[in-house]
Amino acid sequence: MRQYRIRETKEVEKIICNKCGKEIQVKNGVPKEDVFAATKRWGYFSNKDNEVHEFELCEACYDEWISTFVIPVEVK
Repeated sequence: MRQYRIRETKEVEKIICNKCGKEIQVKNGVPKEDVFAATKRWGYFSNKDNEVHEFELCEACYDEWISTFVIPVEVK
């Protein structure tokens, strides 16, 4: 008698920058360049109560975004 184990895998095919639309190629589940990924679950004292927002930015869009900050990003 044969017994089987069912496997379900999810592998990233490509990543798309939410700001500029650039496609980041992925090979064997590994991005060919790094991206900034953010996930935020909004709390009760916001207008987005319990919503989860996620986005990813390519490095160029991240650099452009943080250049607008009044207080610079802390780099360690």
